[in-house]
Amino acid sequence: MSRCSPLLAVASAFLFEYNTPRIVHIKSRKVGVTNRLLQLGIISYIIGFVLVFKKGYQDFDTVQSAVTTKVKGIALSNQSHLPDIGLRTWDVADYVIPPQENNAAFVMTNVIPTLGQTQSTCPEDPSIKGSNCTDDSSYCSRLKGTILDKGNGPFTGRCVNSTDGVNKVCEIYGWCQVENSSGSGNVINLVGSQNFTLFIKNDIAFPKFDVKRRNILNIYKNDNDLSSCRWNSSDSKGKYCPILLLGDIALAANQDYDKLAQKGAILQIVIDWTCDLDKSVDECLPEYSFKRLDSSDYNVSNGFNFRYADYYALKENDTLRQYRNLYKATGIMFVITVQGKAGKFNVIPLILNFSSGLALLTITVIICDVLVLYFLQARSYYREYKYLQVEGRDAFQITDHRNLKIFDRDGDNEHKGTSVKRDTNCTISASYDGHGTDT
Repeated sequence: MSRCSPLLAVASAFLFEYNTPRIVHIKSRKVGVTNRLLQLGIISYIIGFVLVFKKGYQDFDTVQSAVTTKVKGIALSNQSHLPDIGLRTWDVADYVIPPQENNAAFVMTNVIPTLGQTQSTCPEDPSIKGSNCTDDSSYCSRLKGTILDKGNGPFTGRCVNSTDGVNKVCEIYGWCQVENSSGSGNVINLVGSQNFTLFIKNDIAFPKFDVKRRNILNIYKNDNDLSSCRWNSSDSKGKYCPILLLGDIALAANQDYDKLAQKGAILQIVIDWTCDLDKSVDECLPEYSFKRLDSSDYNVSNGFNFRYADYYALKENDTLRQYRNLYKATGIMFVITVQGKAGKFNVIPLILNFSSGLALLTITVIICDVLVLYFLQARSYYREYKYLQVEGRDAFQITDHRNLKIFDRDGDNEHKGTSVKRDTNCTISASYDGHGTDT
């Protein structure tokens, strides 16, 4: 054969040949039952899952929301060994820091206060690595001006007695006296904080359907009725109450509140608005769920805490001197997440989902063709009826230059009046004189 014949064969197949579907009616129990079972499964999927379960006949809109919170509760502490604190009542302005956050609220459950700090010199915290020294102050002198990692200020160069009266440490210049968080006696626990209440006010909207709702439902007739309710998942009315006890939130998240209050934690409150607007709008109701976002299994930086300070100035010898009260606050961060969507009947998604589902029925044809052509014993027999090759009178032919004869379809007689054109590399068949072409 000529060396260009394979290339011409590919080119002619691409340019001058055309495939059209052929319908073959096959009578076979195996193929017929397989086809009907596949069709039944796909139709069941379209109707049962897409249209009914997933509500494919509805148009959907995602929720837009705004959340505000308010915490209430009073705690009493009696730290008689800390004269600057002593007996103290803590209200919401003391333990909610900051007063307002976006979709969140922090409630302090214990605190380490360091009161009356001012800029001066004082002993460094002995628990900080590298702060200890001996009577010989040469160590501190060499490190004068150095600030240790996690230190409270630069060294002055002196070695002094620490506040515990046992160790000697290098002296620093900074906010003095430094915070002492090593002893449990310095921790003030807000006993009873599990009885604090968290009021969540959530306004939502589905703009596509012009629907607005809020989590304060019409079942609460007035402010007194609302303020007396408490969230309760097992009560038909209480499960919609927007006022939650902190202890109940921890319990619903499967957590021990006392352990959370000791180290701090991050709890998520999820408000879900999944609404079927084909029903009454009054049936569009919130559903609350809770979980802990951090973990108690962390070995490093377990819990949740931070420091904050309030500042003031005192006049001393006709000069104002700045002071601050430092607080290391440990508590629970409540993160509020609002999610949900609303659906309403619309003929367009119904048609789209139903049509795309029906398109899946073509899979049955593909699977049955594979079964017939490759797996059944009579696959060769079926393949003869599945594929039929038809050559038009103007079909493009490739011939061998060693065989210049062109025969008719029966392969018997050489055509008369057929002209052949040949070059040095390859020979192709040419036209049929006196014959028309397929139209």
